[in-house]
Amino acid sequence: MSDLLTSAAVPSLAQNARAVLGKRNLVFVGLMGAGKSVIGRMVAQNLSIPFIDTDAEIEGVSRMTIAELFAAYGENEFRALEARVIGRLLKGGPRVISTGGGAFINENTRRLIKEGGLSVWLNADLDILWERVSKRDHRPLLKTENPKATLENLMNQRYPIYAEADLTVQSGNIRKDAMANAVLAAIAGCSKEGDPS
Repeated sequence: MSDLLTSAAVPSLAQNARAVLGKRNLVFVGLMGAGKSVIGRMVAQNLSIPFIDTDAEIEGVSRMTIAELFAAYGENEFRALEARVIGRLLKGGPRVISTGGGAFINENTRRLIKEGGLSVWLNADLDILWERVSKRDHRPLLKTENPKATLENLMNQRYPIYAEADLTVQSGNIRKDAMANAVLAAIAGCSKEGDPS
């Protein structure tokens, strides 16, 4: 019987993932360097829905860079602004939203994400994250004497909380399109209510 089906009759991975997502937002969480923005853009394109990077949105609203916001107001005030922006973004949809590394750590923001979308944690090991983030010098939390040790400490603190995401996809040194397909497969494997199967 399957021989009678043409490829046009068989829904694609992206179509299946889009059907499961429905009107919900897809929210990427994870540490800096995990690939939330790059993979998020690719997944949004595959799903034919808009992509929004919360850091870019925050910078647009505040007319300051993330580093300037941290320097001027501190992390607590930045996280409060971040929560407000994410709450506003979650009211619309469907869309793909890439969050900053600390967003899901904030209990209020995490609750908003759980209520307003399907969360995907891009989980990467230390060496992969370090390889990616050490190439640029714009990460406020890594402006320390030993940034790799700081990154490892952030992993130890945050990974148990990221594990509360609806889905987990391993982020590694694979092609970006393969990574995006892994996310689509994880979404397609969920029930329409958002409960991982």
